[in-house]
Amino acid sequence: TLRKPISQSSMADWASKNLNMHTQGIFRRRISISNMLSWNGSSIKKPMLITSNRTIKKEACEMFKLVQSYMGDRQTRMDRNHVALVTVTKCWSMQGLRDELYIQLIRQTTDNMCYRSLAWGWELMAISLAFFSPSPKFQSYLEGYIYRHLDSDEKIAQHIKELVDLKNKKITKSRKKRKQNTEDEGLPISTYAKYCYRKLQKVAVTGGKKGLRKPTVEEIMHARNAILTPSLFGSSLEEIMLRQQDMYPGNKLPWVQTQLSQQVLALGGEQTEGIFRIPGDIDEVNALKLQVDQWKIPNSLSDPNIPASLLKLWYRELEEPVIPQQFYKECISNYENPDAAVAVVQLLPELNRLVLCYLIHFLQIFAQPSNVGRTKMDVNNLAMVMAPNCLRCQSDDPRVIFENTRKEMSFLRMLIVHLDTSFIKGLV
Repeated sequence: TLRKPISQSSMADWASKNLNMHTQGIFRRRISISNMLSWNGSSIKKPMLITSNRTIKKEACEMFKLVQSYMGDRQTRMDRNHVALVTVTKCWSMQGLRDELYIQLIRQTTDNMCYRSLAWGWELMAISLAFFSPSPKFQSYLEGYIYRHLDSDEKIAQHIKELVDLKNKKITKSRKKRKQNTEDEGLPISTYAKYCYRKLQKVAVTGGKKGLRKPTVEEIMHARNAILTPSLFGSSLEEIMLRQQDMYPGNKLPWVQTQLSQQVLALGGEQTEGIFRIPGDIDEVNALKLQVDQWKIPNSLSDPNIPASLLKLWYRELEEPVIPQQFYKECISNYENPDAAVAVVQLLPELNRLVLCYLIHFLQIFAQPSNVGRTKMDVNNLAMVMAPNCLRCQSDDPRVIFENTRKEMSFLRMLIVHLDTSFIKGLV
């Protein structure tokens, strides 16, 4: 469900307080906010947003050139993948540049008469959202901008036509360098906007790419491909099963779930102290995530904490939790009743029921006394680390969250101890 974004007047108010107003001409007249937020073919001499940081001031102007280069509005010797890589790496390394990049992209995708340039600007926004979020104070503004483009393809085509017609009346034929037709040169803008909207919701919570390794070209290409080909992470169970239909048509469970679970066991996870509690190296987890999203499991894995961490991430990032939201109250109401807890599982949609039963069967292996002695992860510890990945409390009240966390853990513990998952053996 899409939240109602901030109003146009609130966005204008935000812009008036935060934009670093530019000037032009020999009398240094201030440029209006509407012009500040409209496509610009020239370079900029100072950042779009107010800042006192000298490094940000310098980097912002260089970044604007990179944005223009990616969108095809400025010539460059670098290919677009490397332009995106340099841009994203700057912002990933310098938090103060992130809002600046997003406001620059808002500017360059507003009143842009070239459809191809416009689409590439939205594409760069989508790629950037795979690596970092805007600041909390800028998120609402960006969200409002994206929201207004969710269903705007006809308006955009008409607006480009009007802008081109207006410009053609004003300039001579010799200067019609940016005249473009409005035929689609790629994806509809609404496709980018819908992807960006969903991505913004997620990255605002997860915080984007973590770890010490800088972004790579492979990650840039993967982020671009994800616009049309949904990732195995952050999608719904139904989307994931639909994606794997061609490669694994007979599978009843998500390939990513079974493969990562099997990897944990193959690497001796059930004999590893702190499994699921001790996180794997974040850069190694990121690298494995990239491989898994291409349906590959590398042979070089040696630490079971890597696939274990990625498996937890997969459950946690599902668009809707394994136990859908409409069953949440029933779960926390029956956190002390084994029969009622098991009964809730039988009510779940078939796919969710199978995925949950596979997970519980997997955890039951670790809950065996012979393994607990090695892992130091008894049924209570397993329930504690896994419950947040299966159930999601919707309340904003800290007291409710705290109280429900205890009930979520107890509910999952009931399933690990009492749910019969023998039927799941051999199921893929």
